[in-house]
Amino acid sequence: MNARTQITIDPETQRRARAKAAELGISFAEYVRRLVASDIGQPKRKTDISSLFDLVDEGPRTDIARDKDKLVAEAVWKEYSRKTDRKPRRGQKSKSGRR
Repeated sequence: MNARTQITIDPETQRRARAKAAELGISFAEYVRRLVASDIGQPKRKTDISSLFDLVDEGPRTDIARDKDKLVAEAVWKEYSRKTDRKPRRGQKSKSGRR
């Protein structure tokens, strides 16, 4: 919700400010709002922590704490495969006999 504010400006400053607003193609009020916003900056919004959870409803449930190594390895392999046009191999041993 906006609050109405009244200010006093000398006539020459007001004339110049109105001319600048017209040059920018905006109202005098919008020009003043932009000046104030640029001077004091935009307010920082606090992000609710719940926005970090429950982002995905699809796929199997995962336990990141327990399975992080496996999940990271799968993600890295998929990215590598995508970049090299290789199909992901599941359950195959590498040439050295290790997984």
